Amino acid sequence: MFRSKNYKESVKLVDRATQYDAPDAFELVIKAAKAKFDETVELHIKLGVDSRHADQQVRGAIVLPHGTGKTRRVLVFCKEERVQEALGAGADFAGGQDMVDRITKENFFDYDVVVATPDMMGVVGRLGKVLGPKGLMPTPKAGTVTANIAQAISEIKAGKIEYRLDKTNIIHCPIGKISFGVEKLVENYNALVTAVVRAKPAAAKGQYIRSCVTASTMGPGVKINALKQM
Repeated sequence: MFRSKNYKESVKLVDRATQYDAPDAFELVIKAAKAKFDETVELHIKLGVDSRHADQQVRGAIVLPHGTGKTRRVLVFCKEERVQEALGAGADFAGGQDMVDRITKENFFDYDVVVATPDMMGVVGRLGKVLGPKGLMPTPKAGTVTANIAQAISEIKAGKIEYRLDKTNIIHCPIGKISFGVEKLVENYNALVTAVVRAKPAAAKGQYIRSCVTASTMGPGVKINALKQM
């Protein structure tokens, strides 16, 4: 695999065998960020559960204290009489069957989060095979199926993120930008890891958090000693 000169220089800053305390880890991530743009900082948490079992699913949503540094575009599925309410609350797109047609006929995916009112789920449910693989399907657990459109949009715009396991039992989430600095990144990290720990399934056995790694968009991974959060 090709690695850039900047990446090779950044790797030298990190001891791959060390689990750093969170402030030290994010300080390293910031030092290792060499790109000319404001890189996103991500967190990757491997859990000691089996996502193939329904009783070991870990999924939820949280509003990060300092947001993600990214403006998220919101699509709202609602009845026609609530479209203006949704747009007035900050939605980027809103509608019903017209939006379904745009998605199915025009391959319309110019948004980051989908919100739906409960009375629209019969319509939205038919898009499961399209929205599901992209992680866009609304769900009550993430607060994206709700009658309170304004609150949902406000929280998303404020930095609400959804966390859930992938097929390899890892949660991947953005927690900010390099420009946030160490303090804000640590506070966002603490909020996310605390939420994941609280969401621990009763069926989970043994060590819950197996590993925790942070990295910027173009930088190397830095291990964090997440057991201090438990």
